[in-house]
Amino acid sequence: TADGAVWSWGDGGFGKLGHGDEQNQLLPKKVEAFAGQRVVAVSAGGSHSLAITADGAVWSWGDGGFGKLGHGDEQNQLLPKKVEAFAGQRVVAVSAGGSHSLAITADGAVW
Repeated sequence: TADGAVWSWGDGGFGKLGHGDEQNQLLPKKVEAFAGQRVVAVSAGGSHSLAITADGAVWSWGDGGFGKLGHGDEQNQLLPKKVEAFAGQRVVAVSAGGSHSLAITADGAVW
């Protein structure tokens, strides 16, 4: 939304909605993990989600299979978790694919 809030709804499997559980949401529900942060972009994959906050940080949650969340493991995340691999970088775009993720940093590099 204009104030930087994130809302999600639908299939909650793998925690991809970011509410700390795997429950389906029949109506839009605010992702409270981003309270106090301004989210400027989101991308929804088949089983995981990505967000960029105003400071250029990337957050991921949902199905961790194939390492697509970027945390160096394959663990599912029920809540948004910052991708520490981008510390010191400013990410300007992200895209969540079926089994992978992509990011573009301010210097034009593709990850």
